[in-house]
Amino acid sequence: MEEAKGAVVKHVLLAKFKDGVSPEKMEELIKGYANLVNLIEPMKAFHWGEDVSIENLHQGYTHIFESTFESKEAVAEYISHPAHVEFATIFLGSLDKVLVIDYKPTSVSL
Repeated sequence: MEEAKGAVVKHVLLAKFKDGVSPEKMEELIKGYANLVNLIEPMKAFHWGEDVSIENLHQGYTHIFESTFESKEAVAEYISHPAHVEFATIFLGSLDKVLVIDYKPTSVSL
């Protein structure tokens, strides 16, 4: 197994919003998260989605957010960036559950 050439780092956040968070507030928060890619240079891409699995193994997590960075150092720069710190305070306060994993995509040779 080997890391993909030009290995990027994926920053994945699984979330469950608090019961009292309205759909409009969720949309506002998701747009705010997506806008970080315009404010924080090391953040190269952002994608998100809602759980659609039929396996029922989500453990309560309902949303996934994935950001792409060029290195672990770029993730560290993102985490400490004032725009991220400000947004994270608001965003995390709206969540009931959160799980974050950073990884380097790795391919498998068969």
